[in-house]
Amino acid sequence: MTAPLGGLSRIDLRPGGDGAPRWRERCARAAGLEGAADAAAREIIAEVRARGDAAVIELTARFEGRALTPQTIEVDPRRRARARESVSPEVRAALELAARNVRRFHETQGHSTTGLHDPGARLHSRVAPLRRVAVYAPGGTAAYPSSVLMAGIPAAVAGVDEILLLTPQASDVVLLAAELAGIHRVFEIGGAQAIAAAALGTEVVPRVDKIVGPGNAYVTAAKRQVFGLCDIDGIAGPSEILVVADASADPGLVAADLISQAEHDVLACAVLVTDHPPLAEATDAALREQLDDLPRREIATAALRDHGAAVLVADRDAMVAAAEQYAPEHLELLVVEPAAMAERLRGAGAIFVGPWTPEAAGDYTAGPSHVLPTAGAARFGSPLGVWDFVKHTSVLALERSALLAQAQAIVTLARAEGLEGHARAVERRLGDAKR
Repeated sequence: MTAPLGGLSRIDLRPGGDGAPRWRERCARAAGLEGAADAAAREIIAEVRARGDAAVIELTARFEGRALTPQTIEVDPRRRARARESVSPEVRAALELAARNVRRFHETQGHSTTGLHDPGARLHSRVAPLRRVAVYAPGGTAAYPSSVLMAGIPAAVAGVDEILLLTPQASDVVLLAAELAGIHRVFEIGGAQAIAAAALGTEVVPRVDKIVGPGNAYVTAAKRQVFGLCDIDGIAGPSEILVVADASADPGLVAADLISQAEHDVLACAVLVTDHPPLAEATDAALREQLDDLPRREIATAALRDHGAAVLVADRDAMVAAAEQYAPEHLELLVVEPAAMAERLRGAGAIFVGPWTPEAAGDYTAGPSHVLPTAGAARFGSPLGVWDFVKHTSVLALERSALLAQAQAIVTLARAEGLEGHARAVERRLGDAKR
């Protein structure tokens, strides 16, 4: 049994404080790049490459204790149709509300063809949806029908021809979410073997162009290793939240929002950054009170004890600096004039502005996808969106006059690089090739 939470560990970044080395270590976190999961995923991918569905079936029995056959890897459409009636009206209505909001938001992310029309030249960057993608939805310690909506709907809005769902032991609520998201086919497989099957293709599972969605360490390691066979959305680590709060913040809300991420996983990161030390003390007390009757108390307590922190800073500018250094998946602003602070921040997956915007709204119903960069990748990564399910193709059409205008520069650069064949390909078109 997990011991009660004594309080968040302190990292003091104020002048004269000794917390800078520990904070740099926290900010340097990474996910899915090495370790036992990486080695195991490599072996699993090799097995699926060699034996296809037979390997997927065997690995599912070994790791999950489930018996599959080639006929049961894909969920029967009749079972999917029955799922809607098995879900309670309250849950169904909540999923339908979430799906509407997620779809409305992502319909604003349309891409258009761009380019130039010059005399004698037409140059375009043409946008087209991917042909087939796979959405991964975890099973494990919690089922996430919300993730099905958050990944599947942007793909559907983008116009992807075929969307697959990979999920172990699909529940009725997950199957309903798949219907609302516009997912075409559901495969009841999980883990690294599901990632390998979708990336490589098997007799039953078609090969996809891209795999998106969160998963455990083995799923993450497998996604990293199949990149190149197909695209992926990113390397996902444990869930994380950074709450920036000043003296105006309600410690009960700070605690509630830290817990909302800590209950995901014992590896989840929940961090408070404040310039008001009494808030850290009050937050500790609120955490102990709220954890007392939390159903996932053991998980949340372990995460807060091992990966939580209260970071003490000098002032508002230092709050911004700390948030930018950490680059969190979720960044919550419980400060005076939160919108003004939000404008100064770039290194976050999603920013939640003010006390009426809890991170939980982003997880379920607000609209933007909750599939976000983690482990510091928010420095350069973006939320999942319609842009993840389209590709750009350059289309070049030159007339003779346009090629003639560029020919000397092309020939000169080609020969400077030692590529005589490039130069001759231009000269031949213009009648200047040496014979």
